[in-house]
Parts: sequence; C-alpha cells; structure tokens
Amino acid sequence: QVQLVESGGGLVQPGGSLRLSCAASGITSDSYAIGWFRQAPGKEREGVVCVSSSGINVHYADSVKGRFTISRDTSKNTVYLQMNNLKPEDTAVYYCALPGGNYCGVTNTLDAWGQGTLVTVSS
Repeated sequence: QVQLVESGGGLVQPGGSLRLSCAASGITSDSYAIGWFRQAPGKEREGVVCVSSSGINVHYADSVKGRFTISRDTSKNTVYLQMNNLKPEDTAVYYCALPGGNYCGVTNTLDAWGQGTLVTVSS
C-alpha cells in the first residue's frame, strides 16, 4: 500500500522559513515524479513544484520561484520542501503527491496523495 505522509507545517511569521517533509512508504519515491500542491481557503488547489524521477526536470510555480526548494533524500525515501521568505499568501494546506498519468515530464503509473499539512503565515 502506497502512503505519503507530510509533516512540518505550522504557524510562521512573514519572512520566516519552514521545511515540509513527505515520507513515502510502499514505493521507492525516486521511481516516480513527485511534487507539492497547496490549497488555500476558498481557492482551488494549485501545483507548487514537481521533480521528475530522474531529478532532471524540476518545475516551480512562478509564485514560489527563488523562495522554495524541493529536494530528495533517497536513503530516507523522503521528499522535502524548504520554504523561505514566507508570505501570508503562502498560507494553505500543502499536499505531497504522486499524481497518476503525465506529470513533470514522466508518466506515473500510480496515483497517491498525502493527507496534507497546514502552513499558516501570519504575524
């Protein structure tokens, strides 16, 4: 059974940093394209960043370029999202996901989503 479990969300002041983690089980996470999505209150879910299985393709949403960084620790089967210079508009539930189908330049043969972790940016 494939599971993605996020952690690391919380309350942070504007300009602060957080690191989200996504621990994968039931799969080898670097065999698939994986990414982070977010959904703010009253808004549609949006893609934040994705990384292909090879790591060659990495795509960031324009709104987070230069502030967020995705990384993988294959030894821990974990994907991270380092978020710096956070803004109030970054407030959302963040989901780690391995969307099925064409994603980030590869074809995922599985579809899996985490339960989400809440990030609140507020003073």
